[in-house]
Amino acid sequence: MMCPFCRDGETKVIDSRLSQPFSVRRRRECLACGKRFTTYEKIEESPLKVVKKDGARVPFDRMKMVKGIETACYKRPVSPDQIESIVAQIEAEIYENFDREVPSRFIGERVSTELKNVDQVAFVRFASVYRNFTDANDFVTEIQPMLRTDD
Repeated sequence: MMCPFCRDGETKVIDSRLSQPFSVRRRRECLACGKRFTTYEKIEESPLKVVKKDGARVPFDRMKMVKGIETACYKRPVSPDQIESIVAQIEAEIYENFDREVPSRFIGERVSTELKNVDQVAFVRFASVYRNFTDANDFVTEIQPMLRTDD
């Protein structure tokens, strides 16, 4: 840390304390001129971006995932706690596996997988929007593997 008075680079920390959430206030003393000054340290966050199919980058928004899942689960026997659990699990995976950017495809596939395990109707609803179904054949193609495994 450079002294603001004499511009020397040698200082010592006299006192440290939390100032605000994620901020530390430090009282310092310059070893060259003896003057004291205060610094504040904050965590520099690099916000996570979602890379869309068209290449656009938008900030990650947990609530968009919640709304998409809630819409797919509308009038289905899926509790808010189950939805929260799905979102928390996927969000944890995102932060564990990606530093700055996450492909929207990863999020969509993870939501699809989790919904398939929780409620198949909600899964088909979500998949119809996520995979952009255009006609009834798309629905049949998606549902056929589930029908075979349930026999």
